Amino acid sequence: MTYKRFYALLLAALLVLPACAQLKLKEIASVPQFGGYLVGRAQYTNDRTSKNGGGFDLRMVRGYVKGTILKEWNYYIQLEYCGAPGVDKGVRLLDAYGEWKRFPEFSVKFGQMKRVFTFENPYSPWDTGFGNYSQLVQKLAGMSDRVGEHSSGGRDAGIVVQGDLFPAEDHRWLHYQVGAYNGQGINHSDENKQKDVIGGLWVSPTKELQIGAFGWTGRYTKNNVTVDRNRMAYGIKYEGDWTVRAEYATSQGGKTDNRFAATRADAWYVSVGAPLCKKLKAYAVWDVYRDEKTSDTQNALYTLALNYRLWKNLMIQGTYSYTDGSQAAYSDTGERSVSKNNYHTAMLQLYVRF
Repeated sequence: MTYKRFYALLLAALLVLPACAQLKLKEIASVPQFGGYLVGRAQYTNDRTSKNGGGFDLRMVRGYVKGTILKEWNYYIQLEYCGAPGVDKGVRLLDAYGEWKRFPEFSVKFGQMKRVFTFENPYSPWDTGFGNYSQLVQKLAGMSDRVGEHSSGGRDAGIVVQGDLFPAEDHRWLHYQVGAYNGQGINHSDENKQKDVIGGLWVSPTKELQIGAFGWTGRYTKNNVTVDRNRMAYGIKYEGDWTVRAEYATSQGGKTDNRFAATRADAWYVSVGAPLCKKLKAYAVWDVYRDEKTSDTQNALYTLALNYRLWKNLMIQGTYSYTDGSQAAYSDTGERSVSKNNYHTAMLQLYVRF
């Protein structure tokens, strides 16, 4: 072999090997995708419990990375900055999970993630349509849970098995999901020897329509006080040009910070979204939570919202809400009193995705 031929072969190898290595690397793992979003807010309220009557704030900033490994494994990590630094505030880990998803009929997800309870809980703030989550999700799905759990964004650490069965032309007819969780919310270790079990089942007569039921059984412990957390939810959602969501949930279990509190609560909401034009969509929401499952502890919100999408990753949202609120309080001896608080709230929010 001449030197010229040797050098030609060597040069060809040097050119081909990096491409082969890159091809092998792509077969092992996808290029990580980075993204996030932020929400800025201007707000006015005449709520007498508000310290400042509203103002301007950066409601949240989130960043994430996601990708695929060996074509069958997905991973997702999300951080959030929200509020002043402190316990469960400042920069915190929201999601950190892996998922084996080889078959649509059966997948396994494990780590810190959303609880599989209700249709609305998995939504991002961008997608709810009316500037916030319903009281049902906030109080009964682990956002700011009534049992006294720290703010967890509807998340917990655990493992979930789920899948979609019975394929149709453009969708699958049946979805199931069941998970076991610590029951303590995000970034907190388990404090009792039991696990929360949460599951859901829904049918999809069409691609846009789902009708389902969800269950949750478990116990929550805080400051050496343990309470039950047993819940059921039922819902329907339609996601097309128009959007309709309606859910009802009932809860049995006390509160860790109030031994006199009633052990039963319930909540429901109805949300309707109507397209006014290509970039503008209007929402109307009726949102009710009853902390003791009685009419004198009913907190009802009536909300109108307009969402204007300047482009796919930039949205301006204006909302008006009227709150007809009632709340029960207990003295150290267990004496019960009820207070009313009716007020108006107006918000202008800017949503940015990147």
